[in-house]
Amino acid sequence: MPKTSIISTENFFTLASKKIKLDEDRKKILLKISKKITKEYTKNNVVNLNFICTHNSRRSQLGQVWAFYAANYFNLNIHAFSGGTEVTAFYKNTVKTLQSAGFEFVVLDFSHENPKYAITFKDSKNAILGFSKRFDDETNKSPFIAITTCNNADENCPFIPKALERFHLPFIDPKFSDETPEQESAYLKTNEQIAAEVFFIFNEVKKI
Repeated sequence: MPKTSIISTENFFTLASKKIKLDEDRKKILLKISKKITKEYTKNNVVNLNFICTHNSRRSQLGQVWAFYAANYFNLNIHAFSGGTEVTAFYKNTVKTLQSAGFEFVVLDFSHENPKYAITFKDSKNAILGFSKRFDDETNKSPFIAITTCNNADENCPFIPKALERFHLPFIDPKFSDETPEQESAYLKTNEQIAAEVFFIFNEVKKI
């Protein structure tokens, strides 16, 4: 089901990085993540990132897709994955907000419960597989750096046994807006925030 994009992915990515203002506390977290990625990248010339949230339906999926794009944009050998503590579905509104940022979704395995998508962007050389899964699913390569995205307290996030290190990077869940007039703007806001912060992290790593 390819969709015509409203804006190019590159424009969305770079504009989000300029639009979203990060406070100093947030930058400190992002710099800690980038320093760990840089350390592993320097040693192994490859890094696996796993974005983790309870249902792997919204924020963790956005994190994976933008990290996938950023790896291509900054020409870094970083692989992006995502997962949850429960399996639900790659939520339809998450798909829509990514399509509006220029990503293309093709259904590989249709399921009302949990369809699988091949996700690409203009001129991408490869695709990633998008579907809801546990963080320890066999498709998620390890060892990985875990980035938890739920906006609850860090201590309530799951223990991730395979993680090289775990960072808590909470985002507001746009789920609150589902089926309301604020739905599109809420998803756009979270989409822009995650894109901007992924840009910041990868831009720091690129400085090595």
